[in-house]
Amino acid sequence: MLLHGLGHGLDEAFFMFWETLWALAAGFVLSGAVQAFVSRDEMRTALGDHAPRTIAKAGFFGVVSSSCSYAASALAKTLFARGADFTAALVFMVASTNLVVELGIVLWLLIGWQFALAEVVGGVIMIALLALVVPRAIPASWVERAHARLAEDQHEPVASEPWTQRIRSRRGWGDASSYTVSDLTMLRSELLIGFVVAGFLAALVPGGFWQSLFLTGHGFASSLENVVLGPFLAILSFVCSVGNVPLAAALWKGGISVGGVVSFVFADLITLPLLGIYRRYYGTAITLRLLAVFWAVMSTAGLAVEYLFRALRIPDPHRPTVIAATGFHWDATTFLDLAALAVFAVVYRLHRTRDTGDGRYARDPVCGMQVEIAHAPARRGDAYFCSDHCAARYEEPAHAGH
Repeated sequence: MLLHGLGHGLDEAFFMFWETLWALAAGFVLSGAVQAFVSRDEMRTALGDHAPRTIAKAGFFGVVSSSCSYAASALAKTLFARGADFTAALVFMVASTNLVVELGIVLWLLIGWQFALAEVVGGVIMIALLALVVPRAIPASWVERAHARLAEDQHEPVASEPWTQRIRSRRGWGDASSYTVSDLTMLRSELLIGFVVAGFLAALVPGGFWQSLFLTGHGFASSLENVVLGPFLAILSFVCSVGNVPLAAALWKGGISVGGVVSFVFADLITLPLLGIYRRYYGTAITLRLLAVFWAVMSTAGLAVEYLFRALRIPDPHRPTVIAATGFHWDATTFLDLAALAVFAVVYRLHRTRDTGDGRYARDPVCGMQVEIAHAPARRGDAYFCSDHCAARYEEPAHAGH
C-alpha cells in the first residue's frame, strides 16, 4: 500500500511536469533573452523615486528580469544601494518573481486561465498597494540608514553596451543562452521540490484534511481566512518562484479559495530564508515592517481579485480530482514538449560553444546562475554570487574545499 502511494505521488509529479514542460522552456528562453539585452544600468537610473510613472517602470523592468526570489532580492538590494528608490526597488523585486511569463503559463496549464489572469490583475493591485503603503509604513530615516550601510559595499557599475548592439551580435545571443541555462540550473531544486511535494499532496493527502484547514461556506469570513492562511503556508514551504505553482495546484484541488491561491503564489518573497536575507540587508526593524506589509498586501490583493472576479462573473476554474492526467498521449502537449526539448538543445549548444574570453560573466558556484561580474551582489575571492544567500552557503563546511 505504501509503495503504491509513493508510486502514485511520483506519477502525479512527473505528469504535472510534463504538462508544463513546453511552457517552462518558453519562459526560461524568453527570460534569458531579456536579461541579456536589458541593461541593469538603464534600470537603476530609471528608478530614482516612487512616483506612479517610476513605479510602472519598476514593474516593467521586474517583469523582463525574471529570476528566483533569492536573486531578485539581491538585485533589488543592489539597485537600492546604487541609487534606486527603496519602494521602486521592492516593486521591481515583486514583479520579477510574480509577474513573469513562465509563472502565468504554468498557472494556466495546471489550474486554469483564470489564475493566469489573476496573477496579472493581482500583481498590479499588489504593486499599487506597495507604492501606497511602503513609504508610509517604513520611516525615511530607517531607509536612509539602510542605504548608507549598503552603499559602503558597492563599487561603481560598469557601463553596458546598448541593447541594439547586443541583440545583433552572436555574443549577445550566447549570453542569452547562458542566462537561460543558468536560470534553469538555479531553480532546479525549487522546481523539483515543488512538483514532487505537490504530487504527493495531490495523491496522498485526503480531501478531508484540506476541508478542515480551509474555511468554506462562511462567505466573507471564509475568503478572509483563506487569503491570510495562503501566505502562512508559503512562509513554511521554502519554495520560491515557479516552484510554488504545483503546490498552489495541490492546494486548489484541496479546497482553498481563488484568493487563497493568489496570496499563496505571491508570498514566495516572505519564506523564512528570505526574511533572514532582508534582515541582513536592511536590519531587523525594516524586515519586520516588510513582513507585515507584504503579508497584508498579498492577502489584500488575493481578496480583491476574488471579489473582482465575482463581480465580473468570471467563473472559478474547475476543481480537479487530479491535477494532471497520467499517461502519455500523442496530443498537442506532447508535440509542444518535444519541440521545446529540441529548442532547448539548440540553446544549450549555443551556451556550451559561446565565447567566454571577455571576462564579463562568472558562474555562481552554489546555484549555477550566470552573474555579471560588474553587478555581482556578492564576492568571495575569485568566486562571484547571485546573492548573499549563495555566498553564505559557499562558506559552509560542505563547500569549504571548493
